Amino acid sequence: MSWSKKRLKNANLYLILDRQVLSYRDLLKALKPAVRGGVDLVQLRDKNGSAKDILDFCRQARKITAGKALFIVNDRVDLALLADADGVHLGQEDIPYAQARGLMGPQAIIGVSCQRLEQVKEAQRQGADYIGFGSVFKTQTKPERKCMNLELLNRVLEMTKIPVFSIGGISRSNLSQLTAQGVRRVAICRDILLAQNIKETVASLKNMLRG
Repeated sequence: MSWSKKRLKNANLYLILDRQVLSYRDLLKALKPAVRGGVDLVQLRDKNGSAKDILDFCRQARKITAGKALFIVNDRVDLALLADADGVHLGQEDIPYAQARGLMGPQAIIGVSCQRLEQVKEAQRQGADYIGFGSVFKTQTKPERKCMNLELLNRVLEMTKIPVFSIGGISRSNLSQLTAQGVRRVAICRDILLAQNIKETVASLKNMLRG
């Protein structure tokens, strides 16, 4: 098993670097203490940036995360390959998993966003390395989405053999609602990026996830 696959297996805290929240410069400034605090995976989410700007950012972020955290690119398989990222994250409207795997190869990490049980089953059947499941709570990133029934989240966790990261509006103030139900993997954006002390915030979240 490769280093990246082993790291994913033991991962519990996933940071979303969202360009809707901070500039490239501020995302890089936030990334350094987040990695020092122990974040396991980092994903760039940038729906509007140019290919050149995204690639430039990815290469800088890759230097910060190398050997310390997995670096994932949202949507863009081409830029993930050029930046030598650890993998790519696919939404339901992105290129099919099989095509992404064919381009990236067997060692790459490929995650899939899911909102329904059927999507989870399909992603696992195809061979996805992990699933991002949500939105669990109301989120500013995708305000049109309704909060998820946590019973559905429990069903997904029970039936899924690959890592499942709960996502959507998760913060230190509501994380205990999830850990009380056995959730041990989450993806977080604003509660880390906008924290006054990012390193301490990441360490605190990691402790909460350990139970």
